[in-house]
Amino acid sequence: MAMVFGLLLSSPAHAAGTAYVALGDSYSAGNGAGNYDSASGSCHRSFSAYPYLWKNAHAPSSFADTSCSGAVTTDVTNSQLGPLNASTTLVSLTIGGNDAGFSDVMTTCVTGSDSTCVNRVNTAENYARNTLPARLDATYNAIRAKAPNAKVVVLGYPRVYTLNVFCVGLSDTKHRKIDEAADVLDGVIAARAAAHGFVFGDVRGTFNNHELCSGDDYLHSLVISPSWESYHPTATGHSSGYYPVLNANS
Repeated sequence: MAMVFGLLLSSPAHAAGTAYVALGDSYSAGNGAGNYDSASGSCHRSFSAYPYLWKNAHAPSSFADTSCSGAVTTDVTNSQLGPLNASTTLVSLTIGGNDAGFSDVMTTCVTGSDSTCVNRVNTAENYARNTLPARLDATYNAIRAKAPNAKVVVLGYPRVYTLNVFCVGLSDTKHRKIDEAADVLDGVIAARAAAHGFVFGDVRGTFNNHELCSGDDYLHSLVISPSWESYHPTATGHSSGYYPVLNANS
């Protein structure tokens, strides 16, 4: 009986509830979603971003959000992994867009010619294919080392523009090239996530027909103030674009 009683007391760690840690860049922090946590400073973490939406819906046993605007892969590895441990059961993140220079891509395409935009996107795509994989591998290895028992959900990035519709602003050439860059980036991230046994959450489906120029946009276009909200998901982009994908894969 003592042995049986002992077995009854040895319940799985998951029975106590999910221990959730959110990592990543501005797409995880919630730039553009409003409702910012003033304590997060320049990280611009939003209470309307998908990590908080998941927390509020599921009441995990513990929750930490170290995502930060502007983060690259080495920022995750060097400064975001503190809350992870062997008890962590769920990790989410978006990372890689800043490594590939997505912000500069958008600035170049908004201010430059078609050819300048195309050339800048080509440079970003080459980086994504040739340099980013090793950087993702190092970050994913660090996450797994710190959280050996966690399910890791790596979320991708949406396409920015709905194509084949009339839209004032950038040219069709720029729209198509920017969307191509998102597809290349997502392809690289998905492949490396799979190689590490992580789940890739593809948000292109939930953002489909809700990109810029759709008439029902889940993304901000160019924002003058604060400029860092430009080309980031709105609160609806988080609740209807990102959250359903995390929820389906967590």
